[in-house]
Amino acid sequence: MKNNVLIEISGVNRIFPVPGGEFQALKDINAEIQRGTLTVLRGRSGSGKTTLMNIVGALDNPTSGYVCIEGRTLGSMSDRAKENLRRKEMGFVFQAVSLIPTMNAFQNVEFSMRLAGIKPGKERDKRVEECLKLVGLGNRMHHMPAEMSGGEQQRVAIARAIAHHPKVIMADEPTAELDSAMAAQVTRLFKEMTRKEGITILMTTHDVGLMDAGDMIIELENGQRIS
Repeated sequence: MKNNVLIEISGVNRIFPVPGGEFQALKDINAEIQRGTLTVLRGRSGSGKTTLMNIVGALDNPTSGYVCIEGRTLGSMSDRAKENLRRKEMGFVFQAVSLIPTMNAFQNVEFSMRLAGIKPGKERDKRVEECLKLVGLGNRMHHMPAEMSGGEQQRVAIARAIAHHPKVIMADEPTAELDSAMAAQVTRLFKEMTRKEGITILMTTHDVGLMDAGDMIIELENGQRIS
């Protein structure tokens, strides 16, 4: 694998069985994603964006082809190895924020670090504060999700995703529920994280206003890469 390539996607096809036949969601997808970049997966609903993200995120397997992360082929890894990869080296941000409602912002971010196996102590607390400040919520870290706007909750989710120093973040339509100004702010935040944290971010969107925000654009149509 080339020095600065974090993720290699090679000849990926995904076929799902459907009544009376099969549906090919992805058709021979190839891409190389560089470290410390924001890659935007764009396309209409049903184009295959989420299917591809799930395969890159080790949540699904391709029917054929392969995905490598730092030279490791995901298809040859055990389920436990994939789970450890997701917990320790990946972060996930979804359209549905899914914060734990009984925990404040600080506790939500801290919980993700516990899942990643990071031991409690001053360093962990410092990292939680650092991440919440990075997303502009240094003065809201002890507020409960119900006391926050949708945009603030999404920023907590982003802080939660980066807290354990992942190598890559998978963000599936993270701005879909936000207004255009907040969506642009979240995208700028992602760009800042690639610079400050060196994180590689893969983000799906069908928001026309955000489609050119990435360092690289992968456009899908009917399961095929068209750009």
